[in-house]
Amino acid sequence: MIAFRRKLLGLFLAAGLAGAALAHEIPSEVTAHLIAKPEGDRVQLLVRVPLSSMRDTEFPELASGYLDMDELAPKLIDLATVWIASFVEIYEGDTRLPKPQIAATQISLPSDKSFASFDQALAHINEPLPSSDESLVSDQVLFDVLLEYPIRSDRAVFSMRPGLEHLGVRVLTVLRFHTPDGAVRAYQFSGDPGRVPLDPSWVQAAWRFVELGFFHILDGPDHLLFLLCLVIPFRRLKPLIMIVTAFTIAHSITLIASAFDVTPGAIWFPPLIETLIAITVAYMALENVVGASGVRRRWMFAFGFGLIHGPPPADLADLI
Repeated sequence: MIAFRRKLLGLFLAAGLAGAALAHEIPSEVTAHLIAKPEGDRVQLLVRVPLSSMRDTEFPELASGYLDMDELAPKLIDLATVWIASFVEIYEGDTRLPKPQIAATQISLPSDKSFASFDQALAHINEPLPSSDESLVSDQVLFDVLLEYPIRSDRAVFSMRPGLEHLGVRVLTVLRFHTPDGAVRAYQFSGDPGRVPLDPSWVQAAWRFVELGFFHILDGPDHLLFLLCLVIPFRRLKPLIMIVTAFTIAHSITLIASAFDVTPGAIWFPPLIETLIAITVAYMALENVVGASGVRRRWMFAFGFGLIHGPPPADLADLI
């Protein structure tokens, strides 16, 4: 039913919104902030998105053009239901949790920093709504929602599919999960990441990094060109597998290092990496012309240069 609703919403937006009187332009970039915390018999999920991402809604305005908060307030529950609660999926083990209760809604200024922590965000969302006198504009404010899901145990294994990719052309989801032990797991997704474990085992986390490293290679023509230069001299399957595997593992190591802020975050670092990548491609191409090295040496090159080809922190758009 959810999948059908997503498809129906997508078809409706594509076919009808452009000419509808109440329609708004689809935002090109949307960032959704989520904070989840299981405690006792419930999971509390705090969601913050731009109000303008609710694009087929006519927001009530005063004659001055500012939001009429008295008229908007009764609509916030419906907005949260249609645009957010209907799409977020949380699982306890393999069981999908029932529809959440919308416990609170809030309208916030972009300057509000309450989502820096769970406690601050929870306190802020339970504050009174701003008044119409605050001169708020619909495309400049944020929409906060508190969802509560019933659970059997806060020690269970939880997973989530954020499901908010319909809010814009490109949606970046930033998620923090608070474990019952007080640890915080940080995630960042582009588009629809599918169902993601919220407190993964080391095996799941390691596999995710390897997966991200592999697809980062496929997304970069410079990485593919380097691999092509590495494997051109070989015709047998075994050395090819060794070389590609070594490169992917090294790539994943750099991804992990970037995730833990081990690599430099200075502005000069990404251009340096791009320059070194170009040098590695030119070097391997030159060696193929002069004379290819053996499998062992190529394996070492693949691993060493794979560390260089790993993404700098600015490229970690799919980090979990």
